[in-house]
Amino acid sequence: MRKLKEIARLRFEAGRTLQEIAGAVGVARSTVQLTLQRMTEAGLSWPWPEPVDEAELERSLFTKPQPVARDAVPPPDFYQARAQLGRKGVTRSLLWLEYREQHAHGLGYSQFCDLFRRWSKTQDLVLRLQHAPGDKLFVDYAGQTMPVIAPRTGEICPAQVFVATQPGMCCMEHRRECVGLTSV
Repeated sequence: MRKLKEIARLRFEAGRTLQEIAGAVGVARSTVQLTLQRMTEAGLSWPWPEPVDEAELERSLFTKPQPVARDAVPPPDFYQARAQLGRKGVTRSLLWLEYREQHAHGLGYSQFCDLFRRWSKTQDLVLRLQHAPGDKLFVDYAGQTMPVIAPRTGEICPAQVFVATQPGMCCMEHRRECVGLTSV
């Protein structure tokens, strides 16, 4: 019980400070301040009419408001999003903008990305291949062009971009260091 009647009497009738009321009632000063603030917001003035039920008054001043139900927004289709991300020029940001066009009150960008990341972890897409160091070279076409400026003419020419990696090269570097080799 918050001793609402005593807090109100000490403040409005006796003119006591918040600290004095807190000491007299045995609660924190911030509790006294919050109680008086809520009484003011509720329009209560001193003296109260006699048939005041303090328990009912406490429920009316300190009940938590019920959350307002939001319209149910369907979650994004992450299967479709993953397929779209494989296309040239498609980013998560672009997918989120398309999602927000369809659902104006939908997820924010960070929540969209977080849920997509969590969903991706549930998809079992692991293929582990064993390669001998230096045995193969993997080359892939990046799909985009990069502008290259010719040094003599200054002409800008689009160049195709390829990315290459040689699996196991970190192991070869480690072996060279262990054996004492400095070059191949």
